[in-house]
Amino acid sequence: MSTLQMAHDLGDYEDFINLEQFAGHPLAHYVAEVQRIYCADKRPWVIGYSGGKDSSAVITLVYLALLGLTPKLRSKPIFVVSSDTLVETPVVVDLIIRTMKQIERGAQRDKLPITVHPVVPKTSETFWVNLLGKGYPAPTRNFRWCTERMKINPVSDFIKDKVSQFEEVIVVLGSRSSESASRAQVIAKHKIDGTRLARHTTLANAFIYTPIDTWDVEDVWKLLRGAFRYAEEDEIEEWENPWGGNNRPLWTLYMDSSGQGECPLVIDDSTPSCGNSRFGCWTCTVVTKDRAMESLIQNGEDWMLPLLQFRDQLARTTDPEQKDIYRNYKRRTGKVSYQYAKDGEDIAAERKHVPGPYWLKYRQLWLQELLQLEKNLNAQGHTITLITEPELHAIRQHWLKDPNEPDWNDSLPRLYREVYGRDLAWVVDDQSRFDASDAELLDQLAQHHDVEPEMVKKLIELEISLEGLSKRQGVFDKIGSILKQDWGSLEAIQLKQSALQKRNERDMHEEAIDKIEAQIRDVQTLLAHADQISGLLSEVTTDDH
Repeated sequence: MSTLQMAHDLGDYEDFINLEQFAGHPLAHYVAEVQRIYCADKRPWVIGYSGGKDSSAVITLVYLALLGLTPKLRSKPIFVVSSDTLVETPVVVDLIIRTMKQIERGAQRDKLPITVHPVVPKTSETFWVNLLGKGYPAPTRNFRWCTERMKINPVSDFIKDKVSQFEEVIVVLGSRSSESASRAQVIAKHKIDGTRLARHTTLANAFIYTPIDTWDVEDVWKLLRGAFRYAEEDEIEEWENPWGGNNRPLWTLYMDSSGQGECPLVIDDSTPSCGNSRFGCWTCTVVTKDRAMESLIQNGEDWMLPLLQFRDQLARTTDPEQKDIYRNYKRRTGKVSYQYAKDGEDIAAERKHVPGPYWLKYRQLWLQELLQLEKNLNAQGHTITLITEPELHAIRQHWLKDPNEPDWNDSLPRLYREVYGRDLAWVVDDQSRFDASDAELLDQLAQHHDVEPEMVKKLIELEISLEGLSKRQGVFDKIGSILKQDWGSLEAIQLKQSALQKRNERDMHEEAIDKIEAQIRDVQTLLAHADQISGLLSEVTTDDH
């Protein structure tokens, strides 16, 4: 090492570091660069770890660099952050948890300033709360609502917290130019002249460092394979990493999945998201087929087959021909919505109905199937959580207050009890609330008086929500917003809208006629005035003669 003297801790790895070539340079070149940038200032590092090969290589490189520093130079903290969407592929989750624990133990043993920090999305932003609770349709390429909520926001919040604590941070990523050209272009665009750092695309006072951006995939596996065959001690084997773990399970995972790479730690909109059969969420419906998961199942992880089948069931609901079956004809605003053709598009597609959230009955069915699936997998010996207790509580509240289909039956506790035979500590609403028998009675009364029962239910819900308040500010606006929603069947709403449109067109036509007639009268008046003036002029001329 030329820049900084190698410490005794790296004695076992010196030959490998000095002799093995990576992208035309010995590994010592990259270790020295990491050491130089680490020691250059007091800005802490945040390393993004996704559980895949590239982020594993970055952590290995940084760990080796720290081992090569004297304890006095290991002066600033390094935070290893891993984002768990709560719907990650189970075998990847197990690998990440195991590796994070090994890194933490290794850092404590070697007295390195490395700590691990798993982050998860807020309960209100998880996959199941949005899909089962709010009824969001399964993500597609055109409506990928999951990435920002589940991946970007948790990591961004962690980085912002460190920025507020330390003023500036450096985010270390495993991005490589050969794997993600678009990401390479973004980093190059934000590169700071004269340094190896780039500005974060969205977060102020955060900077990006990509130490292996020139490596190819063979270089990555060379480091992870750990060709420590140069070491004389037999204790150091291939695939061993410096913190005491073993990378062979990671290699096996890639081989079994036939994947083309890892899901990167997504830190902003420019980071390529998953969606090409890479390791990621087992619920991902952005891809037509989850080939990585299919390959894992074919290569021994057949216990995950029910997960794949559940995922495929959700994917089928995104089929344009299936949307009207699974989704409400109204949006969450309570209005029927249409998409209009843009310039140059087929006139036949001028007005296309846009369905809203999933019907409550399907959300109830899928939740019950998900709970049963979770119970079965755990009964088979797998320690797995498919949906968390906080998510169940949040989903229940969304169902109770659904803008289109309020769950007056409060069905979620019953569904949970039917699967698990026990109750959770459900929140008891001490406010007066209508139940299933009340809903049935309202249906009968509404039909008798020719009004929509759903509208009456929403009005009663509003009354209940304002119960006990001394000031009911804006109550009439709230009542008005309910009355203005589209009520009734889709056919009845469309007939009403068609009649309203025809009436508006007739009114506009009559208004246009009235305007034209008024203009004609104005012209006639002007002509009459002109005739009068002409007559007067003629009289004056005659008198003059």
